[in-house]
Amino acid sequence: MKIGLICPVWFPVPPEGYGGIERVVALLADGLVAEGHDVTLFASGDSRSRARIDAVFQTAPSEWIGHTFWELQHAIHAFRSSQECDVIHDHTGLLGLALGGLLDVPFCHTVHGPLNGPPGALYQQVLELVPRAQLISISENQRKPRPEFPWIANCPNALDLSLYPFRRKSGGDYLVFLGRMSPDKGAHRALAVALETGLPLKIAAKCREPAEIKYFEEFVRPHLGETIEYVGEVGHADKVELLMGARALIFPIDWEEPFGLVVIEAMACGTPVIATRRGAVPEIIDHGRTGILVDHYREMEDEAILEQADKLDPMVLRREIEERFSPEHMVADYVSAYEATIAARSGSV
Repeated sequence: MKIGLICPVWFPVPPEGYGGIERVVALLADGLVAEGHDVTLFASGDSRSRARIDAVFQTAPSEWIGHTFWELQHAIHAFRSSQECDVIHDHTGLLGLALGGLLDVPFCHTVHGPLNGPPGALYQQVLELVPRAQLISISENQRKPRPEFPWIANCPNALDLSLYPFRRKSGGDYLVFLGRMSPDKGAHRALAVALETGLPLKIAAKCREPAEIKYFEEFVRPHLGETIEYVGEVGHADKVELLMGARALIFPIDWEEPFGLVVIEAMACGTPVIATRRGAVPEIIDHGRTGILVDHYREMEDEAILEQADKLDPMVLRREIEERFSPEHMVADYVSAYEATIAARSGSV
């Protein structure tokens, strides 16, 4: 199958630091090539992949993130260059959906963000312009606000498990928070848990954009000290070390998280996850067996909750990821989605 994969252009594939979408697309591109497919990856020129890379920008224009002028150049080049593909698969967002859905080539689009509120309303408006587009979700919960959308498949994210060594030792002496600096992700809630329990906390988070910096300065920096440490936006190796050494990952989200890649990263390392029961988290974690779920983040301060997390079997956590979130599983899901997309387009002609 000849496949065009379109990735956001803002960061290289795979990313050095934060970048869930780019990491998933990197894994997908390599997996599709390994399965014998002819794959062109439209991304920045400093990307690395087993797929053929086609780029407008030789280095990722990270400093211009969110500016349509740069995003549009990338999108137009990708769609013009992929007309001969059997299927085009977009990961870029609403602009990619709007443009790709106008093509005659079979086209599908993975929704990586939430669909409640304004984002869902905007998706609805775009889909009215491009009714032949097919959507792919990354969790069943992600679909709940908009079950009527043209869903073609559900393809959960995956991990390259060779990059997550399992050498878990019980009883780490600190908690860890990983993500980006935003109220939704909840670094300030992780802080509250750490301060109440008296446990050390290491915060590793993306903090580049103005809103993220403002949030950090107001809600995080004032609490940094001997037991609360901000270690910055870490690379992969440092992230894995943080996870393997932690007593637990604190995941106190307050929004409908479409997936939560860091949750399966922690589990792959054998590190317990204590998370609020929001978004796709209950689809990933089996409470009491592969993680601990709470209704409110303040419950994380209870020593009994921490003790429950301590009792989880690291090998069970690792095996869960191997069985449910392997690259092979994700690639097979997406190949089925491509076949369904092609069939749907053929049936509509």
